[in-house]
Amino acid sequence: MTELVTTRIHDHATRLGLPHLAEHLETLVDRAEADTMGYREFVDLLLGEELGLREGRRLRTALKLSGLPHHKTLDEFDFAFQPDLDPRKVRDLAALPFLPRHSSATASNVALLGPPGTGKTHIAVALAVAACQAGYSIYFTTLDDCVRQLRAAEAAGRFAKKLQTYLRPSVLVLDEVGYLPCDRAAANMVFQLVSRRYERGTIILTSNKAFSEWGQVFTDDVGPPPSSTGCSTTATSSPSTAPAIGSRTEPSPLRQPPCHSHPALATDTSGRPPTDT
Repeated sequence: MTELVTTRIHDHATRLGLPHLAEHLETLVDRAEADTMGYREFVDLLLGEELGLREGRRLRTALKLSGLPHHKTLDEFDFAFQPDLDPRKVRDLAALPFLPRHSSATASNVALLGPPGTGKTHIAVALAVAACQAGYSIYFTTLDDCVRQLRAAEAAGRFAKKLQTYLRPSVLVLDEVGYLPCDRAAANMVFQLVSRRYERGTIILTSNKAFSEWGQVFTDDVGPPPSSTGCSTTATSSPSTAPAIGSRTEPSPLRQPPCHSHPALATDTSGRPPTDT
């Protein structure tokens, strides 16, 4: 009878797409007996094992398709290398306050500004990994590659379809904003991307330029894309320090927010784009 039941459980588990249960049934039963589990505890064990397996597969697949250059976390960031950066406030970002917690909430953006070699990309990637672990979709690209891909798509008559690549994920990491200037056509593409994501998806960007210099990056008087939405966070730094954090408020797409040169961190929960002050 026991053998018949075991065979039937294996068959049911396989047909239901529960490979872990089918493969490790005896081990799980032995574990339940050793711990004298009740019926509900045993069911909880079975479901927990399957869920953990599926989440592991989902995470590995999502990270593989994300385009991230590596999968480093904040635990691997050397805060001693950047003593002016407050570790507690940076780790607060790993709790994902910039992502909506319910359907009626709006997304916010994170900007990490500072000179090369200060760990901006590491922090941006770590926040994206944390978002992926929490079940959010993520995608990484440099601004230069993003513009290049959109240009090619526009030439092939597939601009709208390619734009969806950058609109679809819950979190889009735009790395190296400002390393190369954008002409007017490229700036317009970036504007379309950011405005379409406004309050719908988070952008985490890194840049070696202060906000006051973004007019040079996006041609003439075109300032930074709207780093808007609730709890938006701006990281800035002086040339000799790590990325630090400042805040900005009030709505005005593609305008320049105040730029702080001191190592400090603050958040803006207004849910609105930055403006000049």
